[in-house]
Amino acid sequence: QVQLVESGGGLVQPGGSLRLSCAASGSIFSIYAMRWYRQAPGKQRELVASITSGGFANYGDSLKGRFTISRDIAKNTVYLQMNSLKPESPAVYYCNVEGILGGALADLDSWGQGTQITISS
Repeated sequence: QVQLVESGGGLVQPGGSLRLSCAASGSIFSIYAMRWYRQAPGKQRELVASITSGGFANYGDSLKGRFTISRDIAKNTVYLQMNSLKPESPAVYYCNVEGILGGALADLDSWGQGTQITISS
């Protein structure tokens, strides 16, 4: 069993910054990639950023330059630094981890519970 615990969401003013964290714990053999998604009410979940075990990062089209994803391999933790936040609909940010479970070496594809971000003055 793998658990993902997200933190760092909340209310922020336009132009402000937030840093999200997602820590994975449990029986993990290895992690291929860690990702952040977001979902606004009435919209599909979209990829915000991803980072591989080798450190290769990828971002959603409109986010590169303002958002930075990073990870601490030893802590199985991924971070999302968000700067110059724009006023937009509230969204829930979800962490996703893909890899291999410990023990039976089965596929790992786990999601966090989500953390709400609201950008408003």
